[in-house]
Amino acid sequence: MSLTPKYPQAPAIPAPHAPSRAVPAQHAHAPACHCQPTTPARRTAPALGVAAGAVAAVVTVGIVLTALLVAVTVAAVSVAVVAVVLRSLLTPPRQR
Repeated sequence: MSLTPKYPQAPAIPAPHAPSRAVPAQHAHAPACHCQPTTPARRTAPALGVAAGAVAAVVTVGIVLTALLVAVTVAAVSVAVVAVVLRSLLTPPRQR
């Protein structure tokens, strides 16, 4: 029993095709019109996309930080309430 893997034989690679040196014939086309093309207007869409992404990131971070602040506040208030209740339960009734 042999523990070495048996790999299949690779198929034969065909010989590469050599391109011919023939140059296609050049056809001269008459221009459709004699007008000068105008330069296209600049697009500002990518800048707006980046700005919208930045605003979305800032809003998301603000929401997450606000939620964390609320969670810490609720935890602090609940610990304070538990402390007051335990204090009232553990003090003797004569001191009330």
